[in-house]
Amino acid sequence: MTGRSPPILLRALVALAAVIAIASALWRLDAAGAGVTVTTIDVDGTPATVFRPAAEALGPVVVIAHGFAGSQQLMRSFALTFARNGYVAVTFDFLGHGRNPEPLAGSITEERGATRALVAETARVAAVARGLSDGRLAVLGHSMASDIVVRFAQSSPDVAATIAVSMFSPVVTATTPANLLVVVGDWEGMLKQEALRAVGLAAAPSQPEAGVTYGDVAQGTGRRAAFSPHVEHASVLYSQASLREAVGWLDQTFGVARPTGLVLDSRGPWILLLVAGVVALAWPLSALLPHVAVPAVGAGLGWRRMWPALLVPMIATPLLLRVLPTHFLPVLVGDYLAAHFALYGAITAACLVWLRRGADGARAPAPVTSPAAFVVAAAAVVAFGFVALVWPIDQFVTSFVPGPGRVTLVLAMLAGTLLFFLSDEWLTRGERAARGAYATAKLAFLISLAIAVALDFERLFFLIIIVPVIVLFFLVYGLFSTWVYRSTGHPLVAGIASAVAFAWAIGVTFPLLAG
Repeated sequence: MTGRSPPILLRALVALAAVIAIASALWRLDAAGAGVTVTTIDVDGTPATVFRPAAEALGPVVVIAHGFAGSQQLMRSFALTFARNGYVAVTFDFLGHGRNPEPLAGSITEERGATRALVAETARVAAVARGLSDGRLAVLGHSMASDIVVRFAQSSPDVAATIAVSMFSPVVTATTPANLLVVVGDWEGMLKQEALRAVGLAAAPSQPEAGVTYGDVAQGTGRRAAFSPHVEHASVLYSQASLREAVGWLDQTFGVARPTGLVLDSRGPWILLLVAGVVALAWPLSALLPHVAVPAVGAGLGWRRMWPALLVPMIATPLLLRVLPTHFLPVLVGDYLAAHFALYGAITAACLVWLRRGADGARAPAPVTSPAAFVVAAAAVVAFGFVALVWPIDQFVTSFVPGPGRVTLVLAMLAGTLLFFLSDEWLTRGERAARGAYATAKLAFLISLAIAVALDFERLFFLIIIVPVIVLFFLVYGLFSTWVYRSTGHPLVAGIASAVAFAWAIGVTFPLLAG
């Protein structure tokens, strides 16, 4: 007992710290809405949420639009910040996104396709939003929606200001839309150049600079690019610098003289603390899982024998999918990602069979495995993911609960993710597995996706946007996998949990298409 006391004590302390972190984060996230009245409305079938200052006369309204594979929850930092500083804010779920029951029709890359439908939807929401305020209107859009709100503002002369976050829009001119603020994360290299290009249309002949306002905001000709430090395409939504620039731009546009300082939403760090607490809690809880295989099982390959199983699927998958059909599900880009997972996993499994046939020497004794323990362990890890991740993400980050039309999509995605994660976990685990094999295998998969995007950039461009989310899932479930494998001795327990998590994430977030 003496030898086991320190690790048990350490696990207990980590569990306590994790629970405190989770409770603190939930408390602060719940308190972020203090002083704001939040109501939900329906705009011709589009789910929307209205954020009003609880104790002030109604001011201008800001219609806020999310980006590709996002939802209105993702824009909550801007909505709460605007409301707590005297503005009315309205968020909504685009067609095919979040909890919007209607699919998105038309090509997302063509102006006559989905773009026109999204602009029209924004116009419907704005028409309702005008009646919720003093009549003055501004718009904000992130990523894909930056182009949507720019186009809407150009067609609506009463839009006094446009805030485009992580903007890429080919239709910006020197004078339209009125009062354009472009906010970009400092780690978004290409989009920083796009921001300066757009602002430069009004700054010529001088060289445009970030943090400098060009034109006359009072006359509606203002132009400004702002780079938020230390953030990228997703975290720019939580940056205090982004929020400060946005409120400041509205204040200039509407002539607001603010006697006190700004009140900025600070949910970003608390969301990180919540996720960190959940991940930390998984470590002590993993010790409670039953042993499934004794000794531990897995391919147990060293680098010399493993490299074909890493390189062959990495290169072959994008090349084969370039000619194979991948349009089989009504979900934008998600069907390709599911196919990539499936084919990559199938090729990896074939490599494992080939490597096993080529093995020589005496075989190790067969491990003792327990099917009942396997079922219990896999169910427990999957359940932990649902309780600890699905609910918090849906409440505080983005829509993460599937509507009726998405359940079948999740199941279809699961067919692909199971092939990948089961073969990948088996490849990278085992008593003699190469150190760092798990991380290297995930890097190979990301390189494979990069090759696929390079081969079909127009269709797969949006995969670039979600790569940070894929990396985050790999990191979180990579830790879960390591701890679960140490406790159970069987790689497929974590493989099933990872497959369910990725299938769920793709099926509930990627845009649902008509037809």
